[in-house]
This record gives sequence, structure tokens and C-alpha cells, in this order.
Amino acid sequence: MSKIPLSKVRRAAGLVFLSGELPFAADGSIPAGIEAQATLVIEKIAATLKSEGLALEDVVSVLVHLSDKQDFAPFNEVYKRYFKEPWPTRTTVSVNLLAEGALLEITVVAAAYPDS
Repeated sequence: MSKIPLSKVRRAAGLVFLSGELPFAADGSIPAGIEAQATLVIEKIAATLKSEGLALEDVVSVLVHLSDKQDFAPFNEVYKRYFKEPWPTRTTVSVNLLAEGALLEITVVAAAYPDS
């Protein structure tokens, strides 16, 4: 990551912005299938949020990039296991991802303080 000009996490105006998360396991491998990749990515996002004192419940906006629009329904099944009502706002797009073998990338924005 150090060669890529980005910040993994940035705070501004009471919000926490996470850069796009890809399905790389700790050993650098990418698991097979959308369900495994989505689970890994959301777990990694949850861990990053925890390091910032936040949780998935604090997420207010999600941007999902899918490499195959056919993965939309199975992705939603995984997504619903982690995110609950009130749902974050969400945009899902079908794109060609730069990481070979990656079926998705997810970016989130979380609120860092209670709504007033």
C-alpha cells in the first residue's frame, strides 16, 4: 500500500472515510466466489472501523463496485448479514476492477459522532 498515493482512513467534519477495500487475505491471496470475497471485505472494513473506535452501525454510506452484475443478488445476501436498518445509503456499480481475481471493492463513510 505504501506505493499507492492514498490514505486508508481520513477523518473530516465528523465523518470517517475509508478507501476502497479489496478481498486480499492476510497472505495476499483472494478467496474464490462473491460470498467469500464479500465476507472478507466487510470483515476488513469492520476491523478498520474498530481501530477508529467505530462499528459497522456507524456507516452512513457505502459504494460497492462489482466486477459482474450477476453477483448483485448473492452480494446482497452477505451485505444483509452485516448491515441492518436503518440502512446506509448505497450505490452499487458494475466495473472492471484493477485487482486480478477481485470480484468487488467496497468504500464506506462512517459518522464519527452521534447525530445531533
